[in-house]
Amino acid sequence: MDESLLSLVPEALLNSLYDAVYVTDADRRIVFWNRAAEQLTGFRAAEVKGHCCAENILQHVDGNGANLCTGDCPLSGVLRTGEPREAAIFLHHKDGARIPVRARCAPLRDSAERIIGAMEVFNDISSLTAMQDKLHALERLAYVDSLTQISNRRHIEENLQRRLDERSRYGWACGILLLDIDRFKDVNDAHGHAAGDKVLAMVASTLASNLRSFDAVGRWGGEEFLLVLPQVNREVMAQIAERLRVLVEKSFLILGGHRLSVTVSVGGALARKRESVGALVKRADAQTYRSKANGRNCVSLAEEEDDA
Repeated sequence: MDESLLSLVPEALLNSLYDAVYVTDADRRIVFWNRAAEQLTGFRAAEVKGHCCAENILQHVDGNGANLCTGDCPLSGVLRTGEPREAAIFLHHKDGARIPVRARCAPLRDSAERIIGAMEVFNDISSLTAMQDKLHALERLAYVDSLTQISNRRHIEENLQRRLDERSRYGWACGILLLDIDRFKDVNDAHGHAAGDKVLAMVASTLASNLRSFDAVGRWGGEEFLLVLPQVNREVMAQIAERLRVLVEKSFLILGGHRLSVTVSVGGALARKRESVGALVKRADAQTYRSKANGRNCVSLAEEEDDA
């Protein structure tokens, strides 16, 4: 290591760290490479000293694959501005793999406060990245229906509870629609459960793709779907319900050369102040049964009543 830099970053101390560290001069040539850096990257100190990391060594890239050594490299930014920088990047391991690391860079200055080099400390964050991926996967398991890829009952029920809380606290209107696929058992009996699963996914996709940005839809159970509609009155809710009913009716699959389509019976209700999830769903469910009794493939809405 250069004597001027050695006085700033004692070699023995840096070699004792668990963190990977390397030091460059003002021209970005590597002048020090500690043991942890050897272990993390596969490159021995003798292989990299006197070279720049862009020379087939670390060759940092960002999450989009952009080469940072020829662009916005954290270390070159430190040398240019004198301000410490930190970034999550991907280094090139000697065996060819890309390793995610958290890099922290700082300038090294002489007694006259001139920047004479920079130091980068980097840590393997692959285990952290894997843990985050697992957490996201668990979150999906907790909130997403695996078959239809929309909210499961737990998630849509939580969404509805939040809206009911807003209804009670602020008076903001909201309503729900409960949709039940007509004669779904006949679909399974005639075409098999695999076809039935495709029908469920088709209906879910139709509903999810045609809601307003602030509406929510979830699979309530079996062939039932629950929609949470904030900021609606009875007229708007009726328009949304009718549009979705028609779009489901016009959706279809081609299975075994045959066209397969279904209809839905829809029931809806506007939330009352201080109404529970169970009470609201029960009122909407009664309207769904009313639609079934009226011949299916239609919409029935509960009459509006003054809040208690």
